[in-house]
Amino acid sequence: MKLKQVAGIVFISAATTLGSLWGYNHFNQITQTGTYLYTQDTSKVPSNYAKFFNNEKSAGPADFVDAASAAIPATVHIKTKTVRQASNNLPKKNPFSDLFGIDPNDFFGDRSRSMPEMGSGSGVIISEDGYIVTNNHVVDGADEVTVTLSNKKSFKAKVVATDPSTDLAVVKVEAKGLPFLLYGNSDDVKVGQWVLAVGYPLSLETTVTAGIVSAKGRSIDINRRQSQAPVESFIQTDAAVNPGNSGGPLINPQGQLIGINSAIASPTGSYAGYSFTIPVNIVKKVVTDLMKYGTTQRAYLGIEYANDNLSDDAKKENGIKDDEGVYVVNVREKGAAEKAGLKKGDVIIKLNDQNVSSGSELVGQIAIYRPGDKIKVTFKRNGVESDVMVTLMNNSGNMDLVKNSAFDKLGAELQPLQKADAAKLNVKGGIVVTSISEKGLFSKTRMEEGFVILKVNGQDVNTIEEFRKIVEQAGNGSLKLEGVYPGYDGSFTYPLKLNDE
Repeated sequence: MKLKQVAGIVFISAATTLGSLWGYNHFNQITQTGTYLYTQDTSKVPSNYAKFFNNEKSAGPADFVDAASAAIPATVHIKTKTVRQASNNLPKKNPFSDLFGIDPNDFFGDRSRSMPEMGSGSGVIISEDGYIVTNNHVVDGADEVTVTLSNKKSFKAKVVATDPSTDLAVVKVEAKGLPFLLYGNSDDVKVGQWVLAVGYPLSLETTVTAGIVSAKGRSIDINRRQSQAPVESFIQTDAAVNPGNSGGPLINPQGQLIGINSAIASPTGSYAGYSFTIPVNIVKKVVTDLMKYGTTQRAYLGIEYANDNLSDDAKKENGIKDDEGVYVVNVREKGAAEKAGLKKGDVIIKLNDQNVSSGSELVGQIAIYRPGDKIKVTFKRNGVESDVMVTLMNNSGNMDLVKNSAFDKLGAELQPLQKADAAKLNVKGGIVVTSISEKGLFSKTRMEEGFVILKVNGQDVNTIEEFRKIVEQAGNGSLKLEGVYPGYDGSFTYPLKLNDE
């Protein structure tokens, strides 16, 4: 081949290569519509990748053998037996039709029979002398509770106390030297970290599943089924949890308890991808209250806040801006927030320097405190950030210790009658029954929501605290509740037995 021909071939090849490279670089930055495609500057590291380059250990362990071996002996199987009364009684009547105080069932009798129901769940041993944490819904209403350890040893258990608002309960077995789980810190839990769920799902023996933390501060409004003032700030995971796992532990790779498994999101009732866990920091506080006082010492900030899932139209209608934080819709009269100077329209962004971006996160943070505790609230007002110290209160508007009494069994949400409403009714004051739980003592009367209690056992009541004192003085006796329904003539009376279980 001649030299000129070789040189020509080499020139053409080089030109073709250079043209291909230019064309690739050119068209790689141009879409078919002519829009420029952004090319990242790899010399700069985004702030969200900082942890990958600061020598922090971010990877989990190669396996979970040690964590599982620590958790399995401390996870128990809880079986319950409940005797229900199946009855063909007539349904509860409209309260306004009871003109003569006669119950039609009195004519026909209570034709009922006992029907035992069996239940199953899980629990976590938290002390060597037999204290166990589980869900309220696992033991609620149970006549018998049996606890079985992983080594097949069984004990009859006693329900110490329950808290429907958080769906937690403490039960006790008479035993010594039991294995138990150490508490972790749920504030340290990070989205994306490995976790293990342990329990007795679907009547199987001890089962361990693994997943990651999918989200924190979740609310799915499930506790409203058993409480009028639910507390929900769940850790969401994709660890497989099924019926029977309720009350069992969620643990970190170090084998520490970081939550109590409580619920699943599922269209079928079985695991469909996500489970929800009560954070251990809430568990620790509630369990301590239940063991020490017999009831939860719950603190209130005294605000109403915008729903986390409000539509853009609803936000616009109510003047709610998209600031990151919790928008205060209303500040309750004489509540903790009002006394500290918080106002409607404020946006709460931190509690004790802990960021809060949703109502469920705020509820979860408040749930670890007691009435009388002081917290620093960081908020924005008209775009200006400020701090204020707030002394939390109980539901009665003070810092007194709440005792476990018949008052806690009433199963009703109560509010003081507003002055304007009292004037319309021509009364000095009263207590409004805003909602009635299906499992409380109020549900056993014909009382309906909206009833205004004016007298209890012949004594005028204007505040919830006055009502509470009368109920506590009655002990296991009875109450006579007198009051009115706004918009209806006449007064109504409801007798109530406090020992009617």
